[in-house]
Amino acid sequence: MEFDGSVLIRCTDATKMSKFVFGPHKGAKHKLRMTLHCQKCYVVLGDSFDICGEIKYMDSIMCLRVTDDVVVNDAMERRHKGEMSDCIYSLLNCRGCQSSVGKVIHSAPARLGAVRSIFLLSKADISCYILNSSSMVDASMLKFNVKSLKDSISEVKKQFEEHQDRMSRLKVRLANTNL
Repeated sequence: MEFDGSVLIRCTDATKMSKFVFGPHKGAKHKLRMTLHCQKCYVVLGDSFDICGEIKYMDSIMCLRVTDDVVVNDAMERRHKGEMSDCIYSLLNCRGCQSSVGKVIHSAPARLGAVRSIFLLSKADISCYILNSSSMVDASMLKFNVKSLKDSISEVKKQFEEHQDRMSRLKVRLANTNL
């Protein structure tokens, strides 16, 4: 959907939306801000601040937190085949229309250990409102890249060293003015 000044129009042009990539990517100058909505009733389920990536083979967006409009089913299920074999999980439902919007894994083999207790929203059931462009797009049209932990740690280390250098220079200046 695009805002034309008075109404929101649903955007379905995949070539137009293919330029949107959430997270770090080549040529990115700023992070894409968005809200995640149930595709059936448009209730807000989350936002870009809590997205931590995607699992491509499960076609799911990984979220650290979701809104109170995402209901975790009490019933736990177990898969015996496929990408979620040997996993115990609960389905996530939209509070607005009761439709399934994803799952949360409670117990999993080592290959899926990193996504335990992470909310996995199904891209097929999610629409994204892109704040930068006032557009509503299907989540399946977007890529949710994540920065590697090594890159994040390197970036924080560099920032820390810059602050430490600045503090050292200030300390020297203060020592010289007190003499």
